Amino acid sequence: MTGSEDSPSFRLAYVPGVTPSKWVRIWNERLPDVPLTLLAVSVAGVFDVLRGGDADAGFVRLPVDRTDLSAIPLYTETTVVVVPKDHVVAAVDEVTSEDLADDIVLHPLDDTLDWEQLPGRPAIERPATTEDAIELVAAGVGLLIVPQSLARLHHRKDLTYRQVTDAPESRVALSWPEDRTTELVEDFIGIVRGRTVNSSRGRSAAQPEPKSKGSDKGTARRKPAAGKTTGRATGKPTGKNPRTGSGAPKGAKRGKPRRRS
Repeated sequence: MTGSEDSPSFRLAYVPGVTPSKWVRIWNERLPDVPLTLLAVSVAGVFDVLRGGDADAGFVRLPVDRTDLSAIPLYTETTVVVVPKDHVVAAVDEVTSEDLADDIVLHPLDDTLDWEQLPGRPAIERPATTEDAIELVAAGVGLLIVPQSLARLHHRKDLTYRQVTDAPESRVALSWPEDRTTELVEDFIGIVRGRTVNSSRGRSAAQPEPKSKGSDKGTARRKPAAGKTTGRATGKPTGKNPRTGSGAPKGAKRGKPRRRS
């Protein structure tokens, strides 16, 4: 949180491929008085931004050093290979790493995938960025394996991509400095986790005020004491006159009924 207490703000970093617009929209609906600033940061530089206090939280790619940073994994991306549209791979729906054994597979310096062994044949030089590697693919120099979001981010009409079923996957997480878990950070955590406005987690929800004892006196229904009537009709005849409490009407004499002449 930056600014004074009277004018707080929230700064959110995000790495290439992550689209934070959905969460930003919910933030603006729930906290319209707290402006949210977006910071586009490289995969390699995002952790320095968080540690340096230049952002309150950020969307990053795992792994995260948990020594001083907290992280909540959000989702796992599909891994794809980017190829020219006239490449043989474009004719199928998915491939394996073995299918790319005869191709040059580019490995940019900002690669986000954790490879044990990169498939295909290595290029003479590693491109500096994923964007540079995309340009080389378009020039017919080689292929590129990336998370699907990056293939969409660098989309070109002359390129396409297909899923690589056995490639490593990239996981996206929300991360922030552990010692700066502010109320606004808690609010944003609640948004990305799908909590409702009235959720009791995150920022403390307002507790309902307890009813005073005096307010119950006029509204509580009292139970009738033993032996007293409630005045409610039960629907069962009692055989008694409601005025006298006896079975005979008031003023009537007991005895045999008279015969009519």
